[in-house]
Amino acid sequence: MNSLRVALARLVFLGATTAGTLCAAQWPSWRGPNQDNTTPETRFPERWSKTEHMRWRSELPEAGNSSPIVWGDTVFITQALQDGKQRTLMAFDRKTGKLRWQQGVPYEENDPRHKTNPHCAASPVTDGQRVVASFGSAGIVAYDFAGKTLWKADLGKQRHEWGQGSSPVIHGDRVIVYHGPGEFSALYALDKKTGKEQWKVALKEQPPAERFDGFAGKNDGALGTFSTPLVIRAKGRDELILPVANKIRAFAPADGHELWSTDGINPLVYSSTTFGEGTLLTMGGFFGGLVAIAPGGEGDRTSQRIFHEQRMKKHTIGSPIIHEGHAYVSVTDGFFQCYRMSDGKMVFEERLPASGGANATWATGVRVGNRIYLVNQSGDTLVLRAAPKFEVIASNPLGELSNSTPAFSDGEIFVRTHNALYCIAQ
Repeated sequence: MNSLRVALARLVFLGATTAGTLCAAQWPSWRGPNQDNTTPETRFPERWSKTEHMRWRSELPEAGNSSPIVWGDTVFITQALQDGKQRTLMAFDRKTGKLRWQQGVPYEENDPRHKTNPHCAASPVTDGQRVVASFGSAGIVAYDFAGKTLWKADLGKQRHEWGQGSSPVIHGDRVIVYHGPGEFSALYALDKKTGKEQWKVALKEQPPAERFDGFAGKNDGALGTFSTPLVIRAKGRDELILPVANKIRAFAPADGHELWSTDGINPLVYSSTTFGEGTLLTMGGFFGGLVAIAPGGEGDRTSQRIFHEQRMKKHTIGSPIIHEGHAYVSVTDGFFQCYRMSDGKMVFEERLPASGGANATWATGVRVGNRIYLVNQSGDTLVLRAAPKFEVIASNPLGELSNSTPAFSDGEIFVRTHNALYCIAQ
């Protein structure tokens, strides 16, 4: 009888361990499994080089800013070819780094973009059965894991002088897509099995009466959002959060109707909203505003902000990380900041090191336990302490420009540079 109990206990333990491992091993979207810049795993190397802890390196055909995602034994990235004339999804073997397949769509027109933002900047997303990629004006495409096209949705033109960067999100049976910025900016929900439109909300981008950000007096073109939608569960309901020009707006994922909004964000937004410890934190781009607010409620909630700053002295592209009552922010021009979440007071601001000439950061940091992994444009992955006292634990240079957020899965780190895709592990 005792031996039977022991055997049953072992089976329960192994089943729980396997289920936990499978859950932890996936990195299905930009910003991770919960869209909060964190991983439930903790066993990742803190130090590496091109010769130490390097599993493999796979050369990429052209530069790109999108981030890798991981599911099972496959790593996916989006990749533009011939300056956007071909927009593709690439699938790599996780163990070897070998390219399994590359599928995409042609696009002959000349969409504008910033010289530092190649086409296909949006990262893909997967639910383990399909991989969805946003190719901007070339459409939204879903593939199976063998590279077969499942569906394609044409949402029309997406044109902005700086290009595009918002990634699709899978929520339940829907693919949520922000198709913008630009003249035809809109938020869509597509059926994830067919690509059929379920609802659409037009998001007209209006310049403000007065600007307080770095584009004061320049209303032509310098507005819009590059943010990725965030879906959260709070106070008994789902909320879809998207900062747009001049506002943060919350929608119902089921039908797209607006739940609430708040003022306080500038007309040009790069980073995406983070939800943590009961608070939503949004940072505007180009010296824009900072807004903290709890989810829930109805209508105009501007008066209910926890704290707000109309114009920051530095601007951000990466999204903030919330941890133990503090928010950690990687500033675009190479600074690292810590804010107190109770009142928004800055705890520290420190310049980040860089092995090359560029310590600027476009990437979003990822928290692993009490460490934050952050990639700069010199290709260094900095390991920082997630604590209200600044500490650089390690710096890991690759010597290649990177604007991408790394993926963390089952003890392996996947870093995308403009030259290559890397797999790093103990």
